[in-house]
Amino acid sequence: MQRAGKTGITPRLIAAALAAAFACGAHAQKGGNEEIVKRHFATLVASPARTAELTMFMTMMPKGGDLHHHYSGAIYAEQYLEWVDKQGYCVSKVNFRITSDKAALEAERAKPAPLRTCVSGADLVADNDTYRKLLQKWSTVDFDNHGGDRVPPDQTFFDTFGYFGPVASTNTNEGLRTLKARAIAENLSYIETIFELAPITPDPAFDNMIAAPGFDPAQLDASLAKLTAQLEGNPAFARGIADYIANVEKSAAGIDDERFTMRYQPYVLRFLSPSIVFSQMLASFKLAQANPLIVGVNIVGQESLHVSMRDYSLHMRMFRFLKAKYPDVKTALHAGELRLGIVPPEGLTFHIAEAVNVAGANRIGHGIDIAHEKNALAVMKTMRERRIPVEVNLTSNEFILGVKNEEHPIELYRRYGVPFVISTDDAGVTRHSLSSEYMLFATRYKTDYAEVKKLSYDSIRHAFLGEADRKRLLGQLDERFAKFEAEIAGALPGSRR
Repeated sequence: MQRAGKTGITPRLIAAALAAAFACGAHAQKGGNEEIVKRHFATLVASPARTAELTMFMTMMPKGGDLHHHYSGAIYAEQYLEWVDKQGYCVSKVNFRITSDKAALEAERAKPAPLRTCVSGADLVADNDTYRKLLQKWSTVDFDNHGGDRVPPDQTFFDTFGYFGPVASTNTNEGLRTLKARAIAENLSYIETIFELAPITPDPAFDNMIAAPGFDPAQLDASLAKLTAQLEGNPAFARGIADYIANVEKSAAGIDDERFTMRYQPYVLRFLSPSIVFSQMLASFKLAQANPLIVGVNIVGQESLHVSMRDYSLHMRMFRFLKAKYPDVKTALHAGELRLGIVPPEGLTFHIAEAVNVAGANRIGHGIDIAHEKNALAVMKTMRERRIPVEVNLTSNEFILGVKNEEHPIELYRRYGVPFVISTDDAGVTRHSLSSEYMLFATRYKTDYAEVKKLSYDSIRHAFLGEADRKRLLGQLDERFAKFEAEIAGALPGSRR
């Protein structure tokens, strides 16, 4: 062994000591940056005069994932108008509905331009007054500062999907690329989007049986097993699944790269007939099992509608039946998107509990009515112990339900240790971003940098990802936060870096 003088110190020991010193210095530097950013964040949150700076901070801060994200509701009206022209459709200047009927289009185009009531997107945009009216129909813009006649906010929100619906499923790859670019611009690395409606296969005989006064609920599982066998033997049902997978693969082409990852959930509409709802559920579970891009199942639609309320418990039992058949498939269920007044009081008492304890939900979307649940403490205990997070959507909760500030149950979930994540819901309809959702959280609720950083990480921890993808994204998040903290610390006034 080669020695350095009489000290017994070898070149290898010197190299090891230098490496350890460098690592120690790097660790100290990282820790120092994080401490600086913690203090800076606390100053920003404590000073309303620095809201713009806090906005910049949140925009720059790495966001892990957006886990409650509706594809069609995330596209802005401006892009839908471009697709109107791309598809050769027109938009009514009277009711702002899209027309795709060829005969009607030809009749409109035969008229002199001043007499046309159905026009191209480009023509509509050129008319500022009409364009502004369209934005008020296709999104929530101007709702709170406009003096005209208005329908209720929840109806305004859900009605928007009917306006842009004819182009919501066209040009999906282009739409996903837009959402990817927008996500990268605000330092968001993962979106789990509620993508397209699951295939529909109605069965009127099943609907009649369920609706019959003499139907025995104890026979539901046997009836569902029979309907499952019928659907699995139906070529149209199988074709719907194959077509859905092909559409996801085509739409997802070129979306994933080293900076960004997207995964997809088929969704079920809860206000349709029982046979349609179940056929969508079964198709969704099979889709999630068949393709790694499809990572979970969701049920959506206005929860306060008559059919949604009437069939809620039936839907949860359907989910339980399918969870038993497909135990590895993840579910994120919209549940408890209700408040006192829009449904009778008893309608607020069981939705989250049944989503958790009957349907076996892995995540809960919204969860607003938890304070009214019959066994709220037990439900939250279960959610805490099973690590079932709530997907919190502050902007849409405020707009649709009027629930905000201290009325929002986010503080209740925090107090009882229920995990939660910050998400957007329908950012194109309500015209906001994930960064602005973090802004609302920071300015409305007492928080610190450690919590918002944890929320960013939790959005990956609770994502329906394979472990390899989760580990990869968490590792990238480590690197991105280190870079972010160094940038913030180095840019502060008085910094010597």
